[in-house]
Amino acid sequence: MTLRDQIQQVIDDEPVALFMKGTPEAPACGNSLRALRALWSVGAPITAVDILPDPQIRQELSAITDWPTIPQVFIKGELIGGADITEELFASGELERKLAEVLGDERERAIKTVAVAGAPA
Repeated sequence: MTLRDQIQQVIDDEPVALFMKGTPEAPACGNSLRALRALWSVGAPITAVDILPDPQIRQELSAITDWPTIPQVFIKGELIGGADITEELFASGELERKLAEVLGDERERAIKTVAVAGAPA
């Protein structure tokens, strides 16, 4: 499976995917932390992918989404945006409404980290 396929699989299969710098336990940038906090505040089941281990992850993700910045937040396969948009949606209540609409009110609040990697050279 190619790196692009792995990234697309996370986007397609995970209820809430957060492509970030660092991990939820150790965010490596303030914007990634801001997006993570907004998602956590509304009880989202977050699947995080650290883009830092391999520059190809960011390149492939940006090629898929045509969105140049990190973090990138997806809900049920739909790109929501980065930290600013995610925080704005949280502040307006729209983030919680969106999650309730697509995942239901009884969603499990959890965070997991998954790794994606290109085929060995």
